[in-house]
Amino acid sequence: MLIAFPDVLCRPMRKLKLVIFDIGGTIIEDNGEVIAAFSAALEGNGVRATQAELTELKGASKRSVVRKFVERQWGKEDVANEARITKAYQDFKDKLENSFSNGGVKPIRGADSTFEWLKIHNILCATTTGFYRSVTERILETAGWKNIFAANICSDDVKLGRPAPFMIFRAMESAGVDDVREVLNVGDTRLDLQAGKRAGVVGVVGVLTGIQKEDRLRPENPSHLISSVADMPALVEEHYS
Repeated sequence: MLIAFPDVLCRPMRKLKLVIFDIGGTIIEDNGEVIAAFSAALEGNGVRATQAELTELKGASKRSVVRKFVERQWGKEDVANEARITKAYQDFKDKLENSFSNGGVKPIRGADSTFEWLKIHNILCATTTGFYRSVTERILETAGWKNIFAANICSDDVKLGRPAPFMIFRAMESAGVDDVREVLNVGDTRLDLQAGKRAGVVGVVGVLTGIQKEDRLRPENPSHLISSVADMPALVEEHYS
């Protein structure tokens, strides 16, 4: 399924050089591992956060999520906050890595064929993610994607994560692409789409394989909504060739 939004501003077409993919929920299955790890880590440290609140922050820097709820509960000026954040964040990492070490990395069906199609057509692939570096490397290695991407940018690599556009810009820099009119950004969350819009890339593509579904993504006015990354070759051929 492909849903196009014709009211999105059209720009002069240039040859597509780079497609930037989010990871969790976009190219690997999201079976609730991140939300479960957050819930357990925060609750274990006495930090209040609902599953609905955590779902809305999908795609954000993971440490920034912990900080948000700690500061909401104790105020931004509490001197004990940094210790609370460090402890809760480490607990989150331990729980998440345990999930991914026990069969939690499952590529989205069609992701591999999409990467191969883009390679054949001389279009680079990159990733951006709210995950931190060590778990990102574990995911890519487990999926067999260690040498697939021109860049793999984590929230650790920039000062501000999504919805700020800086991970996209860092991926472009690493891939050697200097024009946003030659870049697509693909993701499964509102924050992914917001980051793409702020970066000004030629196309912002939402996929419906994550926790946030069409009713959450459509209001962000993406260039396209597709069922999964398996639909990317058809989308690129129709709109960006």
